Amino acid sequence: MGPIAEPSLAYVEHRIRQPWKSAKPERTKKAPRMVTAAAARRELEDLRAAINHHRREGLCSEIVSVVLPPRPDARQQWLTRSEAARLLWAAWRARQVMRDKATLRAVGRHVARFILVGLYTGTRSAAICGAALMPTVGRGHVDLERGAFYRRAIGRRKTKKQQPPVKLPPRLLAHMRRWADNGFAKKAVVEWNGKPVKSVRKGFEAAVRTAKLSAEVTPHILRHTCATWLMQGSANLWDAAGFLGMTVQQLEDGYGHHHPDYQREAIAALGGQYGARNAVNKMRQTSPNITKFADISSLK
Repeated sequence: MGPIAEPSLAYVEHRIRQPWKSAKPERTKKAPRMVTAAAARRELEDLRAAINHHRREGLCSEIVSVVLPPRPDARQQWLTRSEAARLLWAAWRARQVMRDKATLRAVGRHVARFILVGLYTGTRSAAICGAALMPTVGRGHVDLERGAFYRRAIGRRKTKKQQPPVKLPPRLLAHMRRWADNGFAKKAVVEWNGKPVKSVRKGFEAAVRTAKLSAEVTPHILRHTCATWLMQGSANLWDAAGFLGMTVQQLEDGYGHHHPDYQREAIAALGGQYGARNAVNKMRQTSPNITKFADISSLK
């Protein structure tokens, strides 16, 4: 049997017309979130991996090749500092609603803590939610004494996502130590009612709506935002790539255009008016690579 090309494309077309299983339009009274082309392609990748494993085990009587459709363009969306602040405060101030009335019970502060960790470290959602406060088999962990975040779970082999350890920025480390001291985080970085959370999707979506941000804003945008801010803050490519757990080439291809020095030499080489302006721009101070919220110290 030959490569499966057309069926793969047909599968993607079929899937993007379907809602996610988690969608509950009858309860939310809103249009369900639809499966994306990227998600459908990922399902085909899983199918191909399963078939290849089956073949390596000598269990296939036919050679079946799954041809993946072209990879969708990478999202370039990221949050400005004001948007990030709105999202953070929307989560922090969220209150439980009962009988169409808001109560005094805070229900989104664990989401706010998740957002802070994402913005300050660029760590993927699953790694943040899976982070313990002590070495734990099967989970990553944060060492509050040494100020390090070991993102890859203990006992898990290294994959293309890398997940190298990252040094915690002093501001975030101070917050995390305070969360532990005050009992907001006892065993895990992100907890709800004293228990680790597996996902903050619902709370994050609620914060996005309250902050009046695009419905396309997902938890993964925090990683894009951290990478963008690092580039805007003139971070060294090698250091920033190691901090985010990606290659220098990936960082440069995806976010290099945000760096103040992007194509600087090409513009300077033109000389004349542009060359003169470039000399002035080089003297300007760039914004820091880590966000500073005016009242961030109050998040205890």
